[in-house]
Amino acid sequence: MDMRVRKPAGHPMPEIAAFVAELKAVFGEPDIDEAIRRGKAGEPTFHARENGRSAGTAAPVAANVWRVDRAVRDRHYCEGCDGSCIGSAKSCRP
Repeated sequence: MDMRVRKPAGHPMPEIAAFVAELKAVFGEPDIDEAIRRGKAGEPTFHARENGRSAGTAAPVAANVWRVDRAVRDRHYCEGCDGSCIGSAKSCRP
C-alpha cells in the first residue's frame, strides 16, 4: 500500500494541505480537525501560512523565541564550529 500523501490539486495552500493530510493519516481526522477548528475559532492550536495566505490563530510570540534567518536556515552543525562562519562565504570546517 502506498502511504505517500499527495498535495490536493488546486488548493490555495497545497504544502499545508498535504502536511495536514499526513497528520490526519497518523493521528486521526477527529483530533486534527478539532485542532484546526479551534485554531480558526481563535485558539492558538493551529496556524499556517503559505502563498501569502494565513489560516488559524498564531501563538503569541515570546521574547525569548529564536527567529531563524533564511541565510542560516539550511546550515548544519559542524563539530568545533564557533559560529563565526555564519553569514560569511567561508566554510565552518575547523
